[in-house]
Amino acid sequence: MLSTIVIFVVVLVGLILVHELGHFITAKAFGVEVKEFGVGFPPRIWGKQYGETLYSLNAVPLGGFTKMAGEEDPDAPRSLAGKPVGIRLLVLAGGSLMNFLLPLILFTIAYLIPHNVIEGAVIVSEVAPDSPAAAAGILPGDRIDSINGKDVGSTSDLQRYIQIYLGDDTEVTVTHSDGTEATVSLVPRWRPPPGEGAVGVAVSMEDYEIISRSEPAWRATPLAVNTYNETMILFKNGLLSMLTGAVPLEVRGPVGIAEMTGEVARAGISPLLEFAAFLSINLGLLNLFPLPALDGGRIAFVILEKIRRGKRISPQTEGKVHLIGFILLIGVLIAITYNDIARILGG
Repeated sequence: MLSTIVIFVVVLVGLILVHELGHFITAKAFGVEVKEFGVGFPPRIWGKQYGETLYSLNAVPLGGFTKMAGEEDPDAPRSLAGKPVGIRLLVLAGGSLMNFLLPLILFTIAYLIPHNVIEGAVIVSEVAPDSPAAAAGILPGDRIDSINGKDVGSTSDLQRYIQIYLGDDTEVTVTHSDGTEATVSLVPRWRPPPGEGAVGVAVSMEDYEIISRSEPAWRATPLAVNTYNETMILFKNGLLSMLTGAVPLEVRGPVGIAEMTGEVARAGISPLLEFAAFLSINLGLLNLFPLPALDGGRIAFVILEKIRRGKRISPQTEGKVHLIGFILLIGVLIAITYNDIARILGG
């Protein structure tokens, strides 16, 4: 339990630090005064002044902040609000941009270090009637070899590729039980009947083995880029599935994420790095939502100013909106945390 908490805090603080560095670096680059660079939320437990900036470590490790001069007030010296619209948008989005770039590094390291890979034959055990697989002629006993030219070496590969190609024409290469090979076309469904899955097959793995693998640098980087691109597609399809009700909406707070972090950490460093990459993308996307107190909420005010041809919302009004948003955000976080604890205690 203690190790899970420690690993979660290290991962979370690392992602927050990267996020806030995005704001910090862009603000400094464009001459905005940074009053405080803080990891965690107050109360402050440590602080050190270097130049014009106070660097602080705070007691609640569930966030961070880069306090800039005049975030809503353009009259403050070297203020953020006094900068042109383009610069303000870049500074406000800088944290999310860093969170989107970090996974490329994490995926690369995950491929470089030794990690276990399960490889075997993915065999179709059942085919649902009237499913895309049935219409395409896939039969029980078939071995699934590739999807759109990508080798399928495990059930996780199969699930990943199916989710990537939801709603798209997809070529599936199979080897029938008599040894003949065939390439068939089907379209994975967004909203399959309960228990059938997107293509309508149940599968198992045969003759599998666990292999320790590490990629050379010249292969790790392009593999990381490919994994990053596929992950972004999975995020898009996952969000669309939740918004359309194809899959239930599941929200995890700090307790739920800590639980998941501990489970992934037991699988090794490489899976933990991949999980941290997924969390980083989540953090980047979440902060761009146009909600008060988040970066996206501040960006919305800047865009509104641009739409109104330079007419600003008063600093006092904007500050109140963000304060109310922050209070509501804390309330939602408490409610999600309560649900996470109740779920864990309920088994």
